[in-house]
Amino acid sequence: MKKNLLVLFLMVTFVLSSAAQTVTKKGSPAMKATTAISAEQLKDFLYFIADDAMQGRDTPSAGLDVAANFIAYNLKKWGVKPAGDSGSYFQRMWVVRKVADTAAASTEVNGQKLVYGEDYYVDTNSGTASAPLVFGGTGWFHKAKGVDGLAGVDVKGKIVVIYNETNLPKGLTFQDFGGKLGEDFADPPTYAKMKGAVGLIVVANQRTQSNWAASRRQRERGGPAIEKLNDDQGGGTVPTIYISQKTANSLFEGEQANPLTTADLKGFEMKGGKIAKITASGKIERVPTQNVVGMIEGSDPVLKSEYIVNSAHYDHVGTNPNAQGEDKIFNGADDDGSGTVAILGMAEALAKSQKKPKRSIIFLWVAGEEKGLLGSEYFAKFPTVPLKNIVTNINIDMIGRSRKADNADPRDKDLSGENGIFVIGSNMMSSTLGNVTHSVNKAYLNMTYDLKYDDPKDTNRFFFRSDHFNFAVNGVPAVFFFNGVHRDYHGAGDHPDKIDYVRMEKLTRTIFLTMWELGDLKERPKVDKQLPPELTQR
Repeated sequence: MKKNLLVLFLMVTFVLSSAAQTVTKKGSPAMKATTAISAEQLKDFLYFIADDAMQGRDTPSAGLDVAANFIAYNLKKWGVKPAGDSGSYFQRMWVVRKVADTAAASTEVNGQKLVYGEDYYVDTNSGTASAPLVFGGTGWFHKAKGVDGLAGVDVKGKIVVIYNETNLPKGLTFQDFGGKLGEDFADPPTYAKMKGAVGLIVVANQRTQSNWAASRRQRERGGPAIEKLNDDQGGGTVPTIYISQKTANSLFEGEQANPLTTADLKGFEMKGGKIAKITASGKIERVPTQNVVGMIEGSDPVLKSEYIVNSAHYDHVGTNPNAQGEDKIFNGADDDGSGTVAILGMAEALAKSQKKPKRSIIFLWVAGEEKGLLGSEYFAKFPTVPLKNIVTNINIDMIGRSRKADNADPRDKDLSGENGIFVIGSNMMSSTLGNVTHSVNKAYLNMTYDLKYDDPKDTNRFFFRSDHFNFAVNGVPAVFFFNGVHRDYHGAGDHPDKIDYVRMEKLTRTIFLTMWELGDLKERPKVDKQLPPELTQR
């Protein structure tokens, strides 16, 4: 038995090694193509992308638009096929942010007006409600966990008051939330509306009360989201206000329980016919932005209908007028100018190669990564090629910096070494993807592939923090190349003169060969690993 297993192991190793040696063989079309990727080329690209004139490439911004046009200009010059909307290189979308209209807000409880900013504040949910009050516990619903904050309470036509000492009720974590919103789980505003409530009052927990001003600012200006252009998304939830603990103590005076002084958070009808009147209003801001998408068709008449997607986010965090020192522009040379220009270099090299991989190759630059992976989320929701035909995603996010042997700065302790890179996700979903990723590297330059973060239990959660995640949650095997954080991460010092371009050349060429090998596989990489809950509960 052991002998048979040894033979099988040697056979598999030989097959994988042979495949890698084919793509890395001296004189192969792939190896010839890599010579177009050079440190000088990458440096020229990056000094443009990370120039002060781009103003940090915030999403959305004029600087980001200039970077998008620069990428598209080069793709057109090299003959890369447009793969965005309507025959263009751009996949356009709205960046949407709702902002509370604080001037229009008003709240009364039993005829007594509350003082805005002191007694309460509103969020971006719009509407007006005047109705009796009912206490709804935590307000959360989770079918599988048996959590029902509104159990036994009639909330129809009423304003629901809820309280939760933490973000989630006891016994639940964010990893528990899979399935369909409204059927398998619901947050308090959604659940209240589902049950027929007309308004929501949230009692400040201890953390909110101690950070009242910051919590107010956060709620008044909601996080950004994305929409299709010309997509009028109506709906929303019930009008919502947040009250201070002082206001809550007054509100619960004479009731059977006060959630601020008891651990019993079961819902109940409030006494005395207490009535609240709420007016909340949200203004919607929509600004257009874009992903940039190009494609080079595969050489095989059948396999060219399948795609390898190479992605990088070309946005960064913009400017900070309050930053210390004279430099207020966060250039983002490493994050993720390095990935942006690596994909550009790969696109130029493949475009100029007479021979192509069998599968089609997509080059994708996404916006809004720094705002919550918005651009890649949008591409996954509205792909410009069939999502089911995308066989692998290769994501590059920060490959320009490394820790030199004499660097003892503790702020750089998490950087990869001079000849190394952190490789994340290669072994998480697909054995084939892992084998190809590592065998190509070994047969080529044999750089140090550090798997420290290739683990769903990684406390940094790097696998879930870059754009490959939006492919992975849709069943596409993904691998992520990353040099780790450093002293200039999300700071004004992330400049192009600090990039190791020779190392970037090595990495970009290795990733290019990996892409080519995946493009030539007879069969697409299968998802054959036990996946973390975040990739299955969707």
